[in-house]
Amino acid sequence: MILEFSRIKLSEKMERINAIKTIANQIDDELVVCNIGFPSRELYQVKDSPNHFYMLGSMGMASSIGLGLAIAQARKVIVFDGDGSVLMNLGSLVTIYNQAPENLILVVIDNECYGSTGSQCTYASTVDLGEVAQSIGFKNNFKFSESGEINFQPVLEAEGPIFVHLKVKAGNADVPIIDMTPEEIISRFMKEIKEKEIK
Repeated sequence: MILEFSRIKLSEKMERINAIKTIANQIDDELVVCNIGFPSRELYQVKDSPNHFYMLGSMGMASSIGLGLAIAQARKVIVFDGDGSVLMNLGSLVTIYNQAPENLILVVIDNECYGSTGSQCTYASTVDLGEVAQSIGFKNNFKFSESGEINFQPVLEAEGPIFVHLKVKAGNADVPIIDMTPEEIISRFMKEIKEKEIK
């Protein structure tokens, strides 16, 4: 069942950075894997945390990395992915459904384009990714279309794996690059995981 919280015109959709900020402000201790390019830069700008793994490469693999992380440890894992990346790796949805990690939330931020490579259109304009997830078998399937309507609490309280379909405007925020090397990002992230496991 798709829980659709808002149905509005394209012109009224939120900007991706505002959607990311709205969700980021409602989460705390969860581990976050963020899709490459501008989504990672936007998350880094609005709320940096050692809990965040910013992908700087491997397009299409955020969902797979998040799945492995959810299986490997007990903390809740949130993946910020894009429509283009999910379309590149649709097999991950089938794998996530069959592995069924209860601690995984996949948030697909859908702007119907490859925003980080020149805004080329994706087929998300003609294919409803939420319905794709539902057809695979995802029972907890949320849809949001307006930043003011994003109450992420029901998502956090639901049993995973969860698919969240978030429609946003095309376009990128004017944010700087992440001023950490890939090695620094992964080292900080792994340290955070290990320290919480010890406690």
